[in-house]
Parts: sequence; structure tokens; C-alpha cells
Amino acid sequence: SIIAIIYTSLVALAQTDIKKLIAYSSVAHMGMVTIGIFLVNQQGIEGAIILMISHGVVSAALFLSVGVIYDRMHTLDISFYGGLVNNMPLYSVSFMIFVLASVGLPGTSGFVGEFLIIMGAFKYNSLIALFSATGIILSAVYMLYLYKRIIFGQMSNVKLKDILDIDFREKIILYPLIIMIILIGIFPNIFLDPMRLPIELIINNYEFANAK
Repeated sequence: SIIAIIYTSLVALAQTDIKKLIAYSSVAHMGMVTIGIFLVNQQGIEGAIILMISHGVVSAALFLSVGVIYDRMHTLDISFYGGLVNNMPLYSVSFMIFVLASVGLPGTSGFVGEFLIIMGAFKYNSLIALFSATGIILSAVYMLYLYKRIIFGQMSNVKLKDILDIDFREKIILYPLIIMIILIGIFPNIFLDPMRLPIELIINNYEFANAK
């Protein structure tokens, strides 16, 4: 899992295609999930489940965001874009929230799962926790780099000067995902409380089986 996290994060850094970068970031996040599962402790499994829920929302949001600009420009080349904040302020804010959730900013859904997995990893082995945290740092590097290249800087491509911001249909699709990301980030116990007892039973059964 650690190899998958670090390798796919480094591959993501080398991508020039927006969708491929996000796809590799998804593999890295699944590496975190498998670490949480194989820790077989309360924090690890809770973190893995909540991160899977978050990943389902955040990945969908990121791919939909990519679809917004692809629908207008019909290219996924990172170098084609730049300065979208000038013409697409609402899109820029929405995409920023999705990127920060992917990175694991506190207050977003991505933070809860990653934090619990790291805490569970420290209980098991501090070296595993350290390598897991390295993956989180790398995810911040490639996602924020992607955001900077697309949203900020000079709008050097003349084809972008007439690009339109998100319309009503796109708002209806993207805004509920923003609400979900913030809801999980601020009120994680809504999701964590129902899973605590089943996870305890799984851990107890595992320990009982190993004790035989």
C-alpha cells in the first residue's frame, strides 16, 4: 500500500493530462484505504471507511469539474489552461474546495479519514505512519500544482478569453457535492457512530481467530 501511494503520487506529478493526474491520485487514496483496513484497529478501519465515502464524493466532484472545462475547450492538456479565475470565479471556488478536500484540509471530508488512518498507523507502527504521511504531502504537491496551473497565472491562450463560468445545470450538479464534503468534514460522527460497534465486532473476531 505504501509503495502504491508513493509510486502513483510521483507518477501523478509527471502527468500533463488533467484526468490522468486525478486518476493516479485516486489510486494513491486507495492505498491509504488499504493501509487503514490492514491495520485492523478501530481508528484504521473507521478511517478507511470514511475515506472511501469521501473519495466517492471528491473523485466524482473532481472528474465532473474536469468535464466542465472539457465541455467548453475539448482538451485535457494542463498547459492549455491558465488564468481561469478571471472568467470563471464560481468554478474556481468550487474546484478549490474539491482540491482541498482531496488534499485532506481540516474541515473537509478528506481530512477525517486520513487523520484516523494516520492515528491508527501510529498505534501499529510509527514508520508506516510516517510513510503514509509522506503520501499526503505528495498529494498536496500535485493537486495544488494542478490548481495553480489551471486557475491562476496569465490567460495566455486566446481561446480562453470567452470561456463561460458554470451555468445553472452545473451548479445543481456541483453544489450538493460541496455540501456533502463540508458535512462529512464538520460532522463526521454522523457517519462514524453507526459503524463503531460493527468495527469492534470485526476486530474482536479477528483477534479471537488469531488467538486460536
